[in-house]
Amino acid sequence: MNITISDEAITWFQQELDLKKDGFVRFFAKYGGASPVQQGFSLGMSKEEPEGDIGAKTLINGITYYVLDKDLWYFDGHNLSVGYNANVDEPEYKYTK
Repeated sequence: MNITISDEAITWFQQELDLKKDGFVRFFAKYGGASPVQQGFSLGMSKEEPEGDIGAKTLINGITYYVLDKDLWYFDGHNLSVGYNANVDEPEYKYTK
């Protein structure tokens, strides 16, 4: 699984989460919401250090964006592409195989 993040989304994460070099952003499956890859679940994110094995990650500007191994099921073999939606001022997630 690959994780890609647009420059605009990187800026949003850094500002909204007050991220510093050596920081972490976790993407995880959460119950509820809507998703094109898992019915009844959606993608959550939080600013937290990994507690467990990392299944996928990308390092950008000294910040690690990651998914724990135990959450890889959610992606069902898809890659995660994180963009930014200026209309609602928040990240936008796309899943590709």
